[in-house]
Amino acid sequence: MFTGIITGVGRIAALHDLGSSLDHGKRLTLEAPPGYLDDVGLGDSIALNGACMTVTSLDLPQHRFTIDISAESLHRTTGLAQAGGRVNLEKALRAHDRLGGHIVSGHVDGIGAVTRFAQVGESWELRVNAPPELGKYLAYKGSITVNGVSLTVNQIVDTAQGCEFSINLIPHTVENTALGELAAGSTVNLEIDTVARYVERMLSAGQLTPKDSA
Repeated sequence: MFTGIITGVGRIAALHDLGSSLDHGKRLTLEAPPGYLDDVGLGDSIALNGACMTVTSLDLPQHRFTIDISAESLHRTTGLAQAGGRVNLEKALRAHDRLGGHIVSGHVDGIGAVTRFAQVGESWELRVNAPPELGKYLAYKGSITVNGVSLTVNQIVDTAQGCEFSINLIPHTVENTALGELAAGSTVNLEIDTVARYVERMLSAGQLTPKDSA
């Protein structure tokens, strides 16, 4: 589990194919900030742009670690197959940590497209078009995870192409995550609020008749 509070920004230093076909995934070598890996061990979970991955090797002197990502995960995420790309990092939540954002599972629900990223006053407005199937989980002042960052929805507009939501990024968020590199046309990983997921399930289950649920 995670909180959506980014603890470091890393860089994809190298990509290696794990096989010769499209059914094979890739091994990513990531460079972390100095000291970031000091309390990380083999098998630990680290979220990369919101996608939970497992540390498979560590090179502490070089501040590097590797993860293996399957073809399925590559297909359902964005920004994890570009050498040199910067990624948001978050270590898995510990029992005694503060829950500074919201409950995040590290499982990407869909890929959104940035429609606007512009400075407004001292902050930045980020608008993202989410896939139609995710629109019902978005609510005004609700939570959404964008590339692993816990954010608050400020506005929602349902369209034929999906659901466009707007969020406000304060300077601290722009400076301390990789979100500042976004632009109109960029794609981002989205994870809906866990609470919204359960509410939708409970409401839909209540609409089933005994025959439907058999």
